[in-house]
Amino acid sequence: MKIAMIGTGYVGLVSGVCFSDFGHEVVCVDKDLRKIEMLERGEVPIYEPGLDALMAKNVEAGRLTFTLDLAAAIDGAQAVFIAVGTPTRRGDGHADLTYVMAAAEEIARTAKDYVVIVTKSTVPVGTNRQVKQVVAKANPGLEFDVASNPEFLREGAAIEDFMKPDRVVVGVQNDRAAAVMEDIYRPLYLRDFPIITTDLESAEMIKYAANAFLATKITFINEIAALCEKVGADVKQVSKGMGMDNRIGNKFLHAGPGYGGSCFPKDTKALARIGQEHAAPMQITEAVIKVNEEVKRRMIDKLLDLCGGSFNGKTVAVLGVTFKPNTDDMRDAPALTIVPALVGGGAKVRACDPQGQHEGEALLPGVNWVEDPYKAAQNADLLVILTEWNEFRALDLKKLAKKMAAPRMADLRNIYSVKDAKRAGFDAYESIGRAGFEA
Repeated sequence: MKIAMIGTGYVGLVSGVCFSDFGHEVVCVDKDLRKIEMLERGEVPIYEPGLDALMAKNVEAGRLTFTLDLAAAIDGAQAVFIAVGTPTRRGDGHADLTYVMAAAEEIARTAKDYVVIVTKSTVPVGTNRQVKQVVAKANPGLEFDVASNPEFLREGAAIEDFMKPDRVVVGVQNDRAAAVMEDIYRPLYLRDFPIITTDLESAEMIKYAANAFLATKITFINEIAALCEKVGADVKQVSKGMGMDNRIGNKFLHAGPGYGGSCFPKDTKALARIGQEHAAPMQITEAVIKVNEEVKRRMIDKLLDLCGGSFNGKTVAVLGVTFKPNTDDMRDAPALTIVPALVGGGAKVRACDPQGQHEGEALLPGVNWVEDPYKAAQNADLLVILTEWNEFRALDLKKLAKKMAAPRMADLRNIYSVKDAKRAGFDAYESIGRAGFEA
């Protein structure tokens, strides 16, 4: 089957590459000449483990191509996926559908034969029906259907998630569209992965509800962590005990400096807005958004305490700036709240991140970038672990402590322990939801 993928961002590129690995002929389209030229050279514009090799394999096999020409991409395609950005709209928190509707109009003006227009982007409930109206108005004679096919890809594990999904969600209005979607996902049907076929609105809602629930789990354990610090409990033990309950599960119960990334902040805000518009307030989701911002600010207070109440004149080593490991994505990362507070308070910040420097240089002015955590720690007054990259999980803490002017650590991902820090010679150690110490 020929598939056109509009958008070569994170979702579009990963999906296009993986569909081509299913055996489909995939043409990825983008208006960004720089991106297309990079892709044609075999360069991947995002960091995702394994994506470059999988892309090269399918380009070489002739199943995957890249173009600026939408008409050529759509010609002969049985399905056209819309995988463009839906950023939070300024002022009201709603998802901005400008790019989605523009793509729909372009498809309508270009398509000649029956096609299923599939929305892969995360969109508010009712968007696919709007897409149908836009296409029908732009080209009344076009025979087409719309489908909703939200993505559930974790950055850093996207290929595994696509090839071995917990479930695939497909929203359609008739059997003809369902049959096309079944053909697209046939390799997963044959291996008995769950495929949920439902109506458009339910498919759209599943995506928002799932992300809001996961954001709620993260925020809940972060609130529990704050209470643990007050009462002397250990949040890691609390999380472990909770997670052993099959009704709760152990995923997304790791205390930290708050959630970030491309999905949770945007999708929780959009769901809250959808609820307001339909007079069904999402009060839990609204509280999650508020508390998550408070969690990030609470991290700044922790760092201030470790610096004696002032950042002025202090040298701070920051390990990790991306919102999670195995990605270069910094969208809504806790670092974007915490690092500017350090710089604004007069600190000299040295940052080290395996993949985050390129984005970080633009987003975090006033930061000195180094490639080695030990260089970052040289003569530093505070070491802050913000992202739990594997590279930071087995550091020589004694070596770090000796290099620092004042060996103090804020372990905001609970990688180490009080025992580790004391044994290494640190004078102070703080983590999340656990007892710290100060000499």
